Formats: sequence, structure tokens, C-alpha cells
Amino acid sequence: MAHYNEKCLRKKIFPTNLFDSMRLKVFLISSSRKTKKLIVLISDFLAISFSISFALIISDKFFFELDLFSQLRIVFIPALTVFVFWTVGVYSSVIRFIDTSLIFTLFKGVLASATVVFILNSFLIYMWSHINSETFKYLLSFQEWMVTLITFSFVIMSSRLIANYILSDRKSEKRVVIYGAGSAGVQLASALRVSKEMEPVAFVDKNKSLHDSYLVGIKVIHPKKLKKLVDRGKVDEVLIAMPSASRHTLQSLLRDIEKFAVKVRILPGLAELAQGKVLVSELKELDILDLLGRTEVPADNDLLRRNIQDKVVLITGAGGSIGSEISKQVSKNEPSKVILLDSNEFALYSIKKEIESFSKSIPVYSVLANVCNKSRMLDVCKSFNVNTIYHTAAYKHVSLVEENPFEAVFNNIEGTKICAEAAIEANVKTFVLISTDKAVRPTNVMGATKRFSELILQSMAINSNTQMIMVRFGNVVGSSGSAIPLFQQQIRDGGPVTVTDPEVVRYFMSIPEAAELVIQAGAMGQGGDVFVLDMGDPVKIYELAKRLINLSGMEVKDEANPNGDIEIIFTGLRPGEKLYEELLIGDNVSSTEHKQILRAEEDFLSSEKLKIYLDLLKEAEKIGDVKALRDILQKVVSGFTPETEIVDIIYQQNH
Repeated sequence: MAHYNEKCLRKKIFPTNLFDSMRLKVFLISSSRKTKKLIVLISDFLAISFSISFALIISDKFFFELDLFSQLRIVFIPALTVFVFWTVGVYSSVIRFIDTSLIFTLFKGVLASATVVFILNSFLIYMWSHINSETFKYLLSFQEWMVTLITFSFVIMSSRLIANYILSDRKSEKRVVIYGAGSAGVQLASALRVSKEMEPVAFVDKNKSLHDSYLVGIKVIHPKKLKKLVDRGKVDEVLIAMPSASRHTLQSLLRDIEKFAVKVRILPGLAELAQGKVLVSELKELDILDLLGRTEVPADNDLLRRNIQDKVVLITGAGGSIGSEISKQVSKNEPSKVILLDSNEFALYSIKKEIESFSKSIPVYSVLANVCNKSRMLDVCKSFNVNTIYHTAAYKHVSLVEENPFEAVFNNIEGTKICAEAAIEANVKTFVLISTDKAVRPTNVMGATKRFSELILQSMAINSNTQMIMVRFGNVVGSSGSAIPLFQQQIRDGGPVTVTDPEVVRYFMSIPEAAELVIQAGAMGQGGDVFVLDMGDPVKIYELAKRLINLSGMEVKDEANPNGDIEIIFTGLRPGEKLYEELLIGDNVSSTEHKQILRAEEDFLSSEKLKIYLDLLKEAEKIGDVKALRDILQKVVSGFTPETEIVDIIYQQNH
């Protein structure tokens, strides 16, 4: 019964000839290369035979009326032609993927076969005439030969185009528009033409001279016409193929596209394209840095190497977001040794393996240790004769630190003090503290502990041979705890996207750029310096979330658009969080030899006063007095205004 129903269904919905053509297609595609070559060879043999017959007919000549020698000459031509085609590689091309190289190969084959046929035909006539003392004329006139050549060229090209149409799979998963009709765009379109993933439907380019023209069979349109294609549902994605475009240009372009709520992907830059031809797999998801439009200033190689080249470099917190990037950049600048220190064994293992994969000649050591263990830190610094320390180890997640303030005090403040003291005792030349913009007039414990750490180094720098340097900057894209990866995951999950407040603004910088600038700033320090990185323009987080949604091909769901795809929910500022961040405590700031690094002159406390407060912190920690802890931090850290509510999880359990 099931078999009967299947047969009825086939008859009603799918004509028999459709099934036959599908079976033929499957048979041809699944056949071996030898079988496919033989089929095309026979097709070409018949095509040249037909072309000669056609030329004979229009010249009132018939094959069976010719003498034996003339018949042999006619049969000889198709056989010789397919032999020449085989020799020049015509049958090595895959018909499903027709491109200009196949057309050129066919042209070579036709030209070569015509030349060979003419020469051999002339030779045979000459030899036959001498053997039989007869005079033979050419079987076809020049005009008839031209008819044969044109007919043959038309038939073999048509047969290949028809085969390409039948055999190629034209149903792609997505219809895409390629933004950029340059060489990269054309290469991308050519790659997509043989891909099942995407079908290019148009090029978009601002070059007026290209509008309404066709490149590789695809129309070039004005950017304004993109909206019509999107509105008609003819575009699923926009692929930006402008590898040489600056971040500023990409930002401007993305602002135009985001209005259409269509997903955007970007072709990699020129450096990545230099590795090989454009492939569909090289298309990457939208980079948040392209969206921000931040232009990175090329690094000063002299500054990068000043504290690294031929030196022993220690990175604490080497497994973290910033620490791992600093570790990688240090390894690329010819240090004599690299010491990676972290308390997280998996993070330490991972960063060491990554560095060893590209830097095999430099000794890399992984040290499992806690920065609050002074004897261990001193032992590491002395054993390796460390020259430079980049101190990135710290608890940085604002809300977690609010819930566990004493751990942050112990790790961030005491840990920095212990590392700095170990550096001084071991005669380390340079100690660089990675600080944060949250240290400026902080509203949270994390920011207060980082400013306290700065004050400790500033006081130590006065009587120390070790250069104590602090580098302060804002959010880095992709770091642990960053909001942007969370937004991207929420969009992938279908929403909602959670934003703390519609007015919250933040500075952003890429992790590699931040690490590069930290290293360069550390090279400019004289001791006690506070360097501030130029973070560019602040970004409104609510607007950033909306743009991410639109450029993922979806619409924001709100009162103005209740049928949108993803809603943005405001959760309220978390404990200790500010609406905006600052980088400077005062106005006393000066420029440096690097245009994105500023030097800040700020007040600090003496070592004697700090020691008193450090002892008070230890007493507060012993009895778990969170209120006393906050009072001490307020006295030490200028502008610290903590939340009224205490959210320490232990305190809450006990009260």
C-alpha cells in the first residue's frame, strides 16, 4: 500500500520526466572522472561531425556521394579534434563550475585543433597527390571551413552551458549582496557562484561609473537601491568586500546598512587575504571594532622593545584577558626569557601552549603561584633575574568584587604591594601596573582597590631604583566580564538583550591595542608615572546594543515596533556601577612621545600614611567589618562614593 501511494504521489506531483532528469543528474554527478570525460569527448565528436555535415549540406555536398578518400578525411577531422582537445586539457575542466579559464581552454583547443587539422589535411593531400599522381582540392572552401568552425564553437559552448545549468545546484541557502565591486568583491562573487551556502544577487558600490553594469554576470547597483532589495525580501545578508577600507569608512558604511535590519558579514583585511584566494569560509561575523570605528595608531617598535628585547620579562595574571595578550606581544619582541605567572592552572597551560606554537626559540616558563605569596614572588624574581614585570593579576569584575570585597582588598591591594616589594628586593628595573578607569572617583570597591594600588606604587617610587609605572585605561572588547560578548550571545539566543541603563556610556578599545599601548607606556616611565590611554569617544551602550541587533539582520522590538525580533530590557545599574567612566582625577595632564598615551600628575599619600591604612584594612578583614573597610577606602581614595547598600554575601548572611 505504501509503495502504491508513493507511486501515486510521484505521478500527481512529480512528472516522470522530472524523475528521469533527476536520475540522470545524479548519475552524471556520481560518475567517475573517466566516465565524465568520455561522455564529453563523445559529445564533442558528434558536435564536430554535425558541424562538418552542416557545412557540406549548405554547399550541396553529401557524405555518401563523396569518394572514399574524402570520406576518410571527414571522419579523420572529429577524431583528430577530440585528440587535440584531450591534449590541451579541455576535458580536465569541471563543467559544473564554468569560468573564464574554461572558455580560454576551449578557445585554445578550437584554435589548436583547426591549425592541426589544416596542416595534416594539407600534408595528406600533398602525399596522396604524389603517390597517385592525382590532384586533389580542399574538400571545403574557406567560407565553408569558417561555417564549420563557428558552428562547432557554438555547439560545444552551448552544450557546456546547458550541462552547467542542469548539473549545478542553484538553490543556495542565502541570497547575498556584495558591498564593494572591486577585485576582492569579484573574487568573492566567483567563489560564491560555486558554493551552496550563498547566492550573490547584486553588487553595491558608490562608484557611479559602475552602476547598472555587470561584473561576472551580477548587476552593480547604487547603495540607495539596497533598501528596495531588503524590503522585497530578496536579500538575507550583506557581505562587505572592502579589505583595504579604514575602520572609519567601515563605521560610516555600517551606519547606512544598519537602518535596513539585515545581517552583515565582512571579508578579512588585506593581510589575511594575502594568505590565499578569497574563500566563503574567510567571511567573518561583524567585528565590534568595525562597528565602533576606532582607528588604531601603529605601534612604535622602539617603545615596544625597550623593556622587552634581550630582557627577562614576568607577567602576573598571564592567563587573563589582558595578561595573555601582553604575554603574546612580549614573546614577539625578542625577550631572553618569558615567565608566565597565574594561579589558574588551565589558563596558564593554555597561554603557554599558544605562545609555544608561534615562538619556539624563546624560553617560556609557567609558574603556578599566588601574587599574595611574598616568598614565592621574591623567589621567582631572584631565580630568573627578572628585568621587567607587567602586573595584570587582579579581581576586576565589579559586581563580584562588591559581593566579595575583602578578597579584592587582599588580592588587588596586598597582592600589588607584595609584588612591588619583591621587585624592589630583586632589583627589577621596571614594574608596570595595569590599572583601570574605574580607579577615578570610584563608586565601587574594585575601582577603589585599583586606585589604592596606584597610591602604593606612587609612594614606593620615591626611594626605589625600580621604576614604578601605572597605566590606566577603560573597557577592552572581548575581555572577561565585557558586556559586548554577552549582547552577541543574547542576540544569538533570540533575546532579550539586557542593558543596565539607557544613559550608560563606556570607552572601548581592542585587547591587542590596549596591550600594545600598555607596553609602550611602560617604556616611557621614569618612576611614579601614571599614564592614561586615549580611549577615543565614549559609546552609548543602548545605541550599541540596537546597532548590534540591526546588523545581525533583526529589528529591535519596542513600543514603536511591537513586531520586532529582539527586545532590549533595562535591568538597572548594578551595585558599584557608574553611568559613565573617567580617566583623569585632576586636570594636570601632559602629552608624551606617543599621541595616544598621556601622562597624568596626581596627588598621592606617603608610605607612612598608607602603612597605617593598610594595617587598619587587615584589622577590618580579621573581623569581617565591611563598613570599616569602606570607611578606610573612602579616607584613602579621593572621590570614592560607595553604594549605600552593602552587598557582601557573607555580611548579608550574618545580618
